[in-house]
Amino acid sequence: MEKDKKKQMIKLWLAITILVIILVTVMAIMIKYEVEGDKNMPFNLSKIVVVSTAEGVETEGKNKWNFNIFQNNDFYFYIDKNENYSGKNNSIKEVRIENIEITKLPQKGEIEVYMPNSIEGRLYSYDEEYIVDKKLTYRAGEKSNPQTLEIGSQGGSALIRFSNVNLGNYTSNKDKEIVHDGTLLKKLNLQNEDVKFEVSFDFIIEVTNCYYKANITMELPYGDIIENGTESYEKIDTNDIVFKRVN
Repeated sequence: MEKDKKKQMIKLWLAITILVIILVTVMAIMIKYEVEGDKNMPFNLSKIVVVSTAEGVETEGKNKWNFNIFQNNDFYFYIDKNENYSGKNNSIKEVRIENIEITKLPQKGEIEVYMPNSIEGRLYSYDEEYIVDKKLTYRAGEKSNPQTLEIGSQGGSALIRFSNVNLGNYTSNKDKEIVHDGTLLKKLNLQNEDVKFEVSFDFIIEVTNCYYKANITMELPYGDIIENGTESYEKIDTNDIVFKRVN
């Protein structure tokens, strides 16, 4: 009888041990997924390029130079097909930039977000019709075309601009020429810290039967644009951008 009780206890502890191992393994997988995200997506965000600079937008006035000065930060997102993916979701449906928030305001100015201009010529226009509220959508097409807000169904690029549009006006009759870059901010007696801000948004790649979402946060403008005029940042290692699948 005592021997049978010992056998039952051994079986019970063995079952408990196996259950604990299973629970620990499941928890480890869940924690790893929360930290690393989905590593086998049909399409990957392979690179982000940010270009920070400034420009003067002409206004009416009696002086030789009459400008509103805008500080611009242009994002270029590059999405490539994952050649190692063997699933069925092998076509992009759309790419979205959602839940756009300015999480840290600049000391000077006001931030607006713009989609590319649909008219030939300038890539961006400051008309109200091109202002993005909370979401910008690129739908699938044969190839990427920012003017029609299309991205290639097998991969391509998506663009968006974060602009400080209310930094001030500059008028002058003395300047022989004006260079349209970040050095313009000197003419308003601004420092880099005056125009620093932080932006947060969700980047979503939607395929046939699901979508993948990641949050991206970045401080802008990048680099020392007041001294160097234009700065660019190329993020090739995107492993710290955690995408999670949503069915």
